[in-house]
Amino acid sequence: MMTKDYKYQHIAQNITRLIKTGVLKPGDKLPSIRTICQEQGISMNTAKRVYLELESKALIISRPQSGYFVAQVPLRQLPLPATSHPSGKDSRPLPVQLVSHVYKDMGKKNLTLFSIGIPAPELLPVAKLNKCLLKASRELKESSVGYESLQGNEKLRRAIARRSFMWGGSLSPDDIITTSGGMNAISLCMMALTKSGDTIATESPLYPGILQLAQSLGLRVLELPTHPQTGIDLQALKTVVKEIDLCLLVTNFSTPLGCCMPDENKKAVVELLEKHHVPLIEDDIYGDLYFGPSRPVSCKSFDKTGNVLWCSSVSKTLAPGYRVGWVSPGRYKEQLLRLKHLHVLSNTTITQEAVAGFLESGGYDHHLRRLRDILQTNCIHYTNTIASCFPAGTRISRPQGGLSLWVELQKGTDAAVLYEAAIRQKISIAPGRMFTLQKQFDNCMRLSLGLPWTEQLQRRLQQLGKIAGQL
Repeated sequence: MMTKDYKYQHIAQNITRLIKTGVLKPGDKLPSIRTICQEQGISMNTAKRVYLELESKALIISRPQSGYFVAQVPLRQLPLPATSHPSGKDSRPLPVQLVSHVYKDMGKKNLTLFSIGIPAPELLPVAKLNKCLLKASRELKESSVGYESLQGNEKLRRAIARRSFMWGGSLSPDDIITTSGGMNAISLCMMALTKSGDTIATESPLYPGILQLAQSLGLRVLELPTHPQTGIDLQALKTVVKEIDLCLLVTNFSTPLGCCMPDENKKAVVELLEKHHVPLIEDDIYGDLYFGPSRPVSCKSFDKTGNVLWCSSVSKTLAPGYRVGWVSPGRYKEQLLRLKHLHVLSNTTITQEAVAGFLESGGYDHHLRRLRDILQTNCIHYTNTIASCFPAGTRISRPQGGLSLWVELQKGTDAAVLYEAAIRQKISIAPGRMFTLQKQFDNCMRLSLGLPWTEQLQRRLQQLGKIAGQL
């Protein structure tokens, strides 16, 4: 008699074989979970486990209220980018002019913005959010024009606290401070915990906004070796932990790599930093954009002493322009509240209330399921197009979630030159040079997955590959 585990694996392998041999074709609808139960004589939980396994391998996708379907195209895997090996010294400044040029492209309607890591407006529930804004304007005292409390909208903090149970956070509304977006949360944390000359350890590559912020505060940035799937090298962190004053990590689906730190590494990082009294800022802004069966836990899940400052926002998932973010600062709460009083005082009342209403209504989870489906399918389309149209020797990340794809071209290719050539063809990319203070990643670029996939977008990606091949 088959064990439950063996039966689940056997069924998943059979469906995989049918997909890879073309018996089940892209777009074909799969039997419902109830039908699988009846035909295979298995429980509902086992049937769900089969489909979750196939989803995690990007072989099938789920569509709310419609069922499960074979993914539109099978994934063609290119080699992974190399693990980063920063030297440990700030060898050159961030290319501020290049960063400015790339972000000036934001909002330009005549460009294909592979460079900007947010979901396109077409992928967001704009009409429903507008209804939430109208409802908020009717229900708020003082018609939403008054100051919000210093700690932030209570309804929003309550909704965030409830959602923390999804990843083992066990937060209460009083544990949370709202901010004007995710970067404002990180900025408050860094200002509260450091002084000029301190050292902050980060992954490498890293979002340029954080690098710019660290430099503006006079901090020394110590970039750590980072694997494109599992994140920072834990041994490297152990080696330097006595030299650092602060650590900042994007543990779930970091930009630009899309890597996700394993749970055991998260736990080890929390214990290591607590032992050496080094605070950890955890940027978990992409945690809800997972491609697998469930949301990954956060370092905050393992925090027993309040040493982890957990930051997030809805800027990458729901409403970039609303500037609604938050931080759970643990034992550093009073320090952050004092800084918020000096620098912000109050966040925008009506947008906080609208987001809180959307989260409470259940609309957020429905939207996230659709958005994750689109992003995962986009990742497959991008990967296949790059595999067929980019120059030989191209390597590409395999994100497990998030909004970014990291592309490594052959050594000697200058992605900054590629940016200049591509922008003349109305295509904007984010060169890898932006994501480091080290002499590395000159031949890399980040591409955003947050654009609706169309034939025109595919042609633009093919065009980008052709330009890269000509350099």
